[in-house]
Amino acid sequence: MPPLPPGETSLITLRLRGTLPAATARNLQNTLAAAQAIGLCHHRARKQVFGHFDAALDERPIGPQYFDSEAVATKLAGEFTMLAELGFVVHGFVILPNHAHAILHLPARSSLSFAKALDLLHQRTEAACRRLVRPKLPPEALFWQPGWHEVPLADTAELTRALAYLRRQADRGRLAERYQAWPYSHE
Repeated sequence: MPPLPPGETSLITLRLRGTLPAATARNLQNTLAAAQAIGLCHHRARKQVFGHFDAALDERPIGPQYFDSEAVATKLAGEFTMLAELGFVVHGFVILPNHAHAILHLPARSSLSFAKALDLLHQRTEAACRRLVRPKLPPEALFWQPGWHEVPLADTAELTRALAYLRRQADRGRLAERYQAWPYSHE
């Protein structure tokens, strides 16, 4: 498969705080560590753990589902599209009730750091979305789960599969009846 343009291309997942039981999150971290301990390459191990991680978010949603609110989902969608102004290529994103996925490419020529830009995205969306959900969220509570899950994409075949994965998310998240009316995806 042809390589992607120089730079970083990743499928990232941001999730709301409290959307996975702590035991599930620990089990996923242990699964990743065990896969790496037996010699599974880091890239492949992260992809396998991502599948379990996302299934857990989709299957038994717990915790807040703030992105069911049109105003909150629209705010996050706007922030994703604003990443293009920072030099990112936003290949696609989908916003589900309790988490969001985005496929982002940061060209090698950029002076930005991928991690710093995602930290900024976290901060900006947390501040904006907190105002919209203030009655539901105590002042000391976090909006986002700290960090994000990242799966680097190595070539155009992986990018194509990741984009198809985003297209299927509304159905997997049991939003099928609303799929055509689910405007919080972009490709």
